[in-house]
Amino acid sequence: MAACGGDDKGSDKEPAASSDAGKGQEKRATEDESLPDRSKTVATLKNDEGVEMVVYSAKRDSGGFLTVSGDFKNSGAESFVTPVQWSGQEEAVADAGPSLAGMTLVDSVGKKRYYVLRDTDNRPLTTSNYEPSIPPGKSMNFFAQFPSPPSTTTKVDLQFPGFPNATIEISG
Repeated sequence: MAACGGDDKGSDKEPAASSDAGKGQEKRATEDESLPDRSKTVATLKNDEGVEMVVYSAKRDSGGFLTVSGDFKNSGAESFVTPVQWSGQEEAVADAGPSLAGMTLVDSVGKKRYYVLRDTDNRPLTTSNYEPSIPPGKSMNFFAQFPSPPSTTTKVDLQFPGFPNATIEISG
């Protein structure tokens, strides 16, 4: 877990998304939002309950971070209750409330697993404190920030509870 450690020196330079995550801001998608950039889809994963996890980008930034962003879309006829497993199994982030800390990236070539970064108060740098369910026909946008794999790594496997694994391409 050293790769996910408490090195917070780049956080002052991060976009509003990471600072919002640290403050526990709710991230709800609307039709007119410009984030994430929905012009192309990197991967679409479907669970057994009619919810799609659409990944629009996995982008490196100059601070050594990789930000994955997308939408959860409920195309089912009933509200989808977000499972507690999405927050991950770490007791250290349990006090942060609902989050996507259960998301991981795996670099199978480099043989490393990357976990969602934490701020200095141990809150995950991801969408957090969202509503406990996604109503039918609605979406919830998300982001999750990870340590960036080496620049030679161009693809990673995205793993998230309740969804099949998917290989996603890194940009930037």
